[in-house]
Amino acid sequence: MSWDDAVDGVDRETPGGRMPRAWQVAQRRTLQAANDDAPDHDDLPAYAELHCLSDFSFLRGAASAEELFERAHRCGYEALAITDECSLAGIVRGLEASRATGLKLIVGSEFVLSCGMKFVLLVEHAAGYTQLCRLITHARRAAPKGGYLLTRGDVETVLADADVGLFALWCPAAQPDANEGRWLHAVFGERAHLAVELHREQDDEARLHALLALAHDLQLIPLAAGDVHMDVRRQRVLQDTMTAIRHGMTLADCGEHLFRNGERHLRTRRALGNIHPHHLLDNAVQLARRCRFDLGNDLEYHYPAELVPPGHTPTSWLRARAEQGMRERWPEGVPAKIVAQIDDELALIEYLKYEAFFLTVDDIVRFAKSREILCQGRGSAANSAVCFALGITVVNPAESRLLMARFLSKERNEPPDIDVDFEHERREEVLQYVYAKYGRERAALAATVIRYRGKSAVRDVAKVFGLPPDQLALLAECYGWGNGDAPMQQRLLEAGFDPDNPLIARVLAVTEQLQGHPRHLSQHVGGFVISDAPLHTVVPVENAAMADRTIIQWDKDDLETMKLLKVDCLALGMLTCIRKAVALIERHRGYTIDLARLPPGDQPTYDMIQAADTVGVFQIESRAQMSMLPRLKPTCFHDLVVEVAIVRPGPIQGGMVHPYLRRRQGLDPVVFPSKGIEDILGKTLGIPLFQEQVMELVIHAGYEPHEADNLRRSMAAWRQGGDMQSHRERIRELMERKNYSSEFIDQIFEQIKGFGSYGFPQSHAASFAKLVYISCWLKRHEPAAFACALLNAQPMGFYSASQIVQDARRGKLDRVGVAVHPVDITISDWDNTLEGGYPRRGIDDGGQAAIRLGLRQIAGLSEAVGKRIVAARRQHAFTDVRDLSLRAALDEKSRTALAEAGALQPLAGHRHAARWAVAGIERQRPLLPGSPDEDAIALPAPRAGEDVLSDYRATGLTLREHPLALLRARLRRERVLDSSQLREVKHGRGVHAAGLVTQRQRPATAGGTIFVTLEDEHGMVNVVVWRDVALRARKALLGARLMAVRGRWEQVDGVQHLIARELRDISHLLGDLRTASRDFH
Repeated sequence: MSWDDAVDGVDRETPGGRMPRAWQVAQRRTLQAANDDAPDHDDLPAYAELHCLSDFSFLRGAASAEELFERAHRCGYEALAITDECSLAGIVRGLEASRATGLKLIVGSEFVLSCGMKFVLLVEHAAGYTQLCRLITHARRAAPKGGYLLTRGDVETVLADADVGLFALWCPAAQPDANEGRWLHAVFGERAHLAVELHREQDDEARLHALLALAHDLQLIPLAAGDVHMDVRRQRVLQDTMTAIRHGMTLADCGEHLFRNGERHLRTRRALGNIHPHHLLDNAVQLARRCRFDLGNDLEYHYPAELVPPGHTPTSWLRARAEQGMRERWPEGVPAKIVAQIDDELALIEYLKYEAFFLTVDDIVRFAKSREILCQGRGSAANSAVCFALGITVVNPAESRLLMARFLSKERNEPPDIDVDFEHERREEVLQYVYAKYGRERAALAATVIRYRGKSAVRDVAKVFGLPPDQLALLAECYGWGNGDAPMQQRLLEAGFDPDNPLIARVLAVTEQLQGHPRHLSQHVGGFVISDAPLHTVVPVENAAMADRTIIQWDKDDLETMKLLKVDCLALGMLTCIRKAVALIERHRGYTIDLARLPPGDQPTYDMIQAADTVGVFQIESRAQMSMLPRLKPTCFHDLVVEVAIVRPGPIQGGMVHPYLRRRQGLDPVVFPSKGIEDILGKTLGIPLFQEQVMELVIHAGYEPHEADNLRRSMAAWRQGGDMQSHRERIRELMERKNYSSEFIDQIFEQIKGFGSYGFPQSHAASFAKLVYISCWLKRHEPAAFACALLNAQPMGFYSASQIVQDARRGKLDRVGVAVHPVDITISDWDNTLEGGYPRRGIDDGGQAAIRLGLRQIAGLSEAVGKRIVAARRQHAFTDVRDLSLRAALDEKSRTALAEAGALQPLAGHRHAARWAVAGIERQRPLLPGSPDEDAIALPAPRAGEDVLSDYRATGLTLREHPLALLRARLRRERVLDSSQLREVKHGRGVHAAGLVTQRQRPATAGGTIFVTLEDEHGMVNVVVWRDVALRARKALLGARLMAVRGRWEQVDGVQHLIARELRDISHLLGDLRTASRDFH
């Protein structure tokens, strides 16, 4: 998850994690804001701003659409045009702000042609909007990502097909070129206007007269405009900084590119009346009134329906597909309850006209399955029995309490959100299938807006303020991971800065302003938008950074506001891992695993889970999850669903975790005030842990299903300042009628409010729990194949390759350890492989193979080179290093990487000899003919510590002695215990431990507490660093590679951890050994 894009520790992509953006905009709007023009100032001229850039003119506009509309509303404008440069990326935000303020939005865009001419186009009606989208698409597709290219001929070509539905505003340069105005009039006729933009830069009066004369000569209508780049004048510092960043210059060197003053803001009507003749202001208002296009209501979008075969309608074909799936899912007959549920869902889908959307997702999933690409639907779609029948999701409605209102509602009338995960290595096949099926004109990925966050903002700001590179890096770390609540003054002092330095103060002030502003568009992780007509008739399309990809200019929030349908084809590394593990088992163990029919309730698997032996498995591998497992002690699938859902901000902050655990452990009684409550909360012991349970509770009280879904949304809204009081009063009234006690009602409502910090949907948790069980079963019964597949699926998950290898070798309890062999140029393939072992003879038969590390583990060795080596070796074995280098066409970088990794040992001996052999490949010619060859040199073998150092440097792991084993004698003199000794220490005793820092985690719900994982030769030690210790020992906490910890050892309910009292950085003991910590929020 990207922490930069998270709210309260919840990724914005997570179902139910946040309210729609449009709602947030409306809530932030201050209805009773101060008004620059009080209502009694009727003598002020009316005005509409027709040339205004938002911050989606990247690094030009210094204000958001929301800020611009708020300012324009306060100034009493009649309308505001958002005219970002060759872009409609910010226009939906403009629509949301327009609705929140009641101020009219005019859709437009600014262009600068390749000849230098600048003009603005404004949309009159729906046909004009389509023309504008086509023009932007044409310009963007003609240039690499981030740029555009447009000529006069392009404009004429795009607008030649139909009557023009656009108005044009010419923006003359400082020295106007009349030919530009003539061309504009020739193309747009009476729709062409001249923008008179006066900014008190030179002689405004002379420029005004010159422009009015030019407009008269060219038969252009003059009007007032502002070339607005910010909402208020005080944003000029930010705007200047953005300009310097855009030009890659310091502010000191950027003078010619900066505006001379701050006049390019939304000025008051009084100021505008003093600057422009009133008839120019009136012309702007009259043109604004002619622009009647309403983006929210006039946009036409239709979903494609070509998947429907002849003789069927979308409705009949979806029913036919669902009935076929029902027969496959329930070969012995479909339960009557499921038949009724599917009928109800199909009727709702027909009413909302979403049949074609479901058929598209069905088609994509069928394609993936035909190519043996593992996939699985998740999210709220798992509440749909139709999705299960179609094979999109894996949550059986006969085994779960599904709630369709969580997914689709007649009253809500919002597009369904179906997320499908595919193997991350093969998802591109799925994306290209969608492109091929619908064509590049009708299918594109949604955009993701990349915004400035702390690190990126301070780097760019400090650079334009002239700070040297070394200071940029130090200053960026002040915004880096793990700073938490540490005061900025402390961060600066620790980094070597003077907090009172005026330059540093200015840099930090501007950084604060820049944070949150968009930097550029990127592609969504997998959200496809598909249209019946070419997409560029609905929204502009541009090139993505990746080849063979195109993206639209709207992100997922824009699509939600505009009610456009999005198909999410997401990537999941664990699916890749599972598929590779199954293939390895089939090849090396001689049996095929049917993932849908894995034996349920496997006791050895649940024993492993209860022991928190879950490194590398899906979802329950984090520190928090591993601490919960020995307490929860899962024994069945539903327990895994609970485990996935319970370690989330909602249940934690709603005070549900400890009551649930106490009831589960038999410490508190489980009581229900009624049979209805027991039906809803029985499986979770009277504690609501899932969003659907909250909705069912209020439906039980008397809410309609769609009202219950509104409550779910209000739960997310409450976290962001929304009001829950109306729901509290209604729930109390309804539940009191059913004779529930006030105490119970208050308890339930407080738990409901806890979901404001995000509660997991049960359907989503159940989808994930399927993969949890599969990955745990594989780890327990086929540890070699699982670890090998996990290495081949990297990067993914919480753990590095080193930790995965160490865990596989060590084994735990009844899970056997696996032998791991080093990279060997004469044996290793590109991927990690299995060697030895034998076909399965029974459960846990001891026939596990060994893992042979692959060439992919070597840093600096490309896949292309690795595959050349394997191909050359298949022809015949390598005789020496020279033979290898010649036949595999290895360059110096590749040869050196292999030698550093120890992979050349069979050909050249130890590392020193291999380095010498590699260095002698390209021998110089002898000075004289017949000169003798160089004598062979016998080099001494490297010491153990040198080999370990090289292992980590080349592959990030070692199969030799652990670095802590080499330091153990020294550490023992300081009475440092190893992890095996720690496990024998009694609860509450003071201890001294040390280890390599492999993980740091700072959950949003932990109140500043940081969890650190240390590794030594015997295993891992979990360290809890409370907030006060974290602030006191920040430098060691955030910078140490090898850390010593003094504190109190705790063992409670099978969970062991070290509560830190003192941290010490002893990284100097590692010398040049570089290890990396994987840090998470």
